[in-house]
Amino acid sequence: MQQPRKYNGIMDWVTTVDHKKIGILYLFSGIFFLLLGGIEALLIRWQLVRPMNDFVSGETFNQLITMHGTTMIFLAAMPMLFGFMNAVVPLQIGARDVAFPFINSLGFWLFFFGGVMLNLSWFFGAAPNAGWTAYAPLSTQPDASGVDFYALGLQISGFGSLMAGINFLVTILNMRAPGMKLMRMPLFTWTTFVASALIVFAFPPLTVGLFMLMFERLFGAVYFDPAMGGNVVIWEHLFWIFGHPEVYILILPAFGIFSEIIPTFARKRLFGYTTMVFATMLIGFLGFMVWVHHMFTVGLGPVANSIFAVATMAIAVPTGVKIFNWLFTLWGGQIKFNVAMLYSVAFIPSFLVGGMTGVMLSVAPADYQYHDSYFVVAHFHYVIVGGVVYGLFAGLYYWFPLMFGKALSEKLGYWQFWLFFIGFHLTFFPQHFLGLFGMPRRVFTYLPNQGFETMNLLSTIGAFFMGVSTIILLIAVVKAFLSKQRVKPDHWEDGRTLEWTLPVPTPEYNFAQTPLVKGLDTFWLEKMAGNKRVSVAEPVADIHMPNNSLIPFFMSLGLFIAGLGAIFQMDNAVVGWSLIVIGLLITFVSMFLRSWIDDHGFYIPKSQIEADLKAIREKGDQ
Repeated sequence: MQQPRKYNGIMDWVTTVDHKKIGILYLFSGIFFLLLGGIEALLIRWQLVRPMNDFVSGETFNQLITMHGTTMIFLAAMPMLFGFMNAVVPLQIGARDVAFPFINSLGFWLFFFGGVMLNLSWFFGAAPNAGWTAYAPLSTQPDASGVDFYALGLQISGFGSLMAGINFLVTILNMRAPGMKLMRMPLFTWTTFVASALIVFAFPPLTVGLFMLMFERLFGAVYFDPAMGGNVVIWEHLFWIFGHPEVYILILPAFGIFSEIIPTFARKRLFGYTTMVFATMLIGFLGFMVWVHHMFTVGLGPVANSIFAVATMAIAVPTGVKIFNWLFTLWGGQIKFNVAMLYSVAFIPSFLVGGMTGVMLSVAPADYQYHDSYFVVAHFHYVIVGGVVYGLFAGLYYWFPLMFGKALSEKLGYWQFWLFFIGFHLTFFPQHFLGLFGMPRRVFTYLPNQGFETMNLLSTIGAFFMGVSTIILLIAVVKAFLSKQRVKPDHWEDGRTLEWTLPVPTPEYNFAQTPLVKGLDTFWLEKMAGNKRVSVAEPVADIHMPNNSLIPFFMSLGLFIAGLGAIFQMDNAVVGWSLIVIGLLITFVSMFLRSWIDDHGFYIPKSQIEADLKAIREKGDQ
């Protein structure tokens, strides 16, 4: 029997293909980039705290808003969601692993090196400065050298996201436990499935646009520069065909997190499960029908504007269905208000404000007033922060015991929640009025006596409240890791789905015996029937597992080096092309090694699994 290829310490994390460890890597990488994006946000708000402030220059301000938006969307929110998807979805469907463990590891390292490349631009004095949307012709100007880091960094990172989406689609379709029919899947798995489908269809347009931008900037092609016969609207279409589905790629998994937490702490089955599933699919479908509402002022004409205005209004209907279903789940429940539940309940009114302002923006004639004002900034952040970030924090408190075997401090969590909740509304609610009063977005300063001073001051104070809240969260995480107190399985005692049936820490093979799913919320059904463990669908047997591998790391490192070479070759052709050749050589050699090495993984023997089961039962963990 083949022996496992094992590593210790940091090498174990670099080489791991275990979906649970990759989930942790995604989570902490996302938190790291969240802190970077948060620092950039605080610098932005400090610059705007008073009129005619000279804290940063206009050029630095442009770089800050570009990096803040790009970092938060691509490098913070998405990887943190991928972290929860990796850690939870295979467990929720009763699988021992994801469909493609090697590609799962490769996807993480591509994301990580893409994020590093983007942020290296600060050290070379050339951070992107064309906004996170990188509109041409701003992004095609020769002096906008930081856009090279943007284009190549997001391409590398985007390949990783596309791989993750494909991996989750195949995993959910093919690796569900016996009895886990589609309409028995937990809502978080459903929202992951639909979000993954959106990734598969939305990321290729962005990839095409970034390739075109890269070839225009680095190799003299002409696609977007109107001075050379290009068309800037092509970029807007390509970006927003990706950009609006991206909102739902982020918000749908957050919806799934709330749909797990609310039933658990209301001690009730989720109201209207079937309608929630179909609402999720309808949101995913309509998400591709609304991208032009970002372009109402471009001049596409009243027919195009009307069609996309109606589609934008229509997408509010399935979202409203979800809001009512969460409220009906809470109605009459035995509600336990811990931190995860506080975020879930606070999400409903916060996201509702974002939804209502979204309907206001969907009215094309009115959008001419709102467009490119702080009203849009307020709307966007009420959706992303009030929806996605609330979901990330709720999921962190909820699944932290499952992922790490320790619980976050509820006492610190309450402080963290209230500071964040108050700071969030104090920051972004005044921005609605700033926009209505006429303050444009993306301006680095403003004149006095225009009615902007008070609202900007309140907004900046709120931002620092959120900053303090994030520091408290970090303290809570460190405190949890330093604590010697470990949690037991089903930490919340009201767990409804399969991930709460597993021992802590969870073995690398997840389930010693594949579970037999008897219905929706199968663990809850078993507990209501008086069973301590879920039914199993197979006897104990040898379990096949994949080996750790360094190859994904080196494949990603090679593309990272080649990307840097493509940027540097504009200034120094010898250095640039040398790095391109070295990087591509590392990547292709790694690919060759992957195909050449006969890596069939290893088997965990039945005797070891039986011993593990015996130890678990003796401890009374199940």
